[in-house]
Amino acid sequence: MNVSILKLKSASPVRLHYLLALLSVLSLSAVADPVTLPAATRTDGYVCRLLINEIPFPGERGYVSEEDSIAAMEQLLLVLHGRLTKIPPPYLQQHVADIETNDIIDLITAGGDPGQFDGFYLDEDGEPAMVARITERVDNLVEISKQGQPGRFTRLLTHAIELATRYATGTHTAADRFADILDVEGVAATGGAYAWMTDEMRFHPGGNYLRITDSQQGVLGGNRFFTLRKEPQ
Repeated sequence: MNVSILKLKSASPVRLHYLLALLSVLSLSAVADPVTLPAATRTDGYVCRLLINEIPFPGERGYVSEEDSIAAMEQLLLVLHGRLTKIPPPYLQQHVADIETNDIIDLITAGGDPGQFDGFYLDEDGEPAMVARITERVDNLVEISKQGQPGRFTRLLTHAIELATRYATGTHTAADRFADILDVEGVAATGGAYAWMTDEMRFHPGGNYLRITDSQQGVLGGNRFFTLRKEPQ
């Protein structure tokens, strides 16, 4: 929309105010670049979709704040990292992740569908895939982010991409916020988070996992995080 300086100067105060407000809105919309996710077959693209799928966005059940959802994504990635590289003795990776691997895609897709992470699996060609409900939700969140100027949806999606990209390129340096939890309600713990589930009492990974309590800030983004018993049962 082109409005000449001459026309603006000659407009009435009310008309001038309207035109300036309209130009401001159009200008903000014009600079909003749409979010583009990396291809789902790439490590960063697959990981970022897992992070996006596992946290609540504004208006969804479990949403508390942008900061809470961002913290949840960061901790989810650290759970994956812990299962890959930081298995606490006397546990073995198979005990914690049901697989022996140094590849994050293999870790995510272990067990097929349903497997370690519900809805994420390898297809018949061995390529990383997702069930339709996940693809549809992620695509819908991306579409919402395109409406108007960049906001919470854009920032959350972008953060997921940045986290996944840093991890895929070996530049991820965040620390596990649960690393120092060595006791859970009187039970000795290894520290560190090694699982998460939707925060409902009926959900528990079982075995030697310990539910990190509310007093230990064990809930982020609607997810409850779990550490391990120091002495396996």
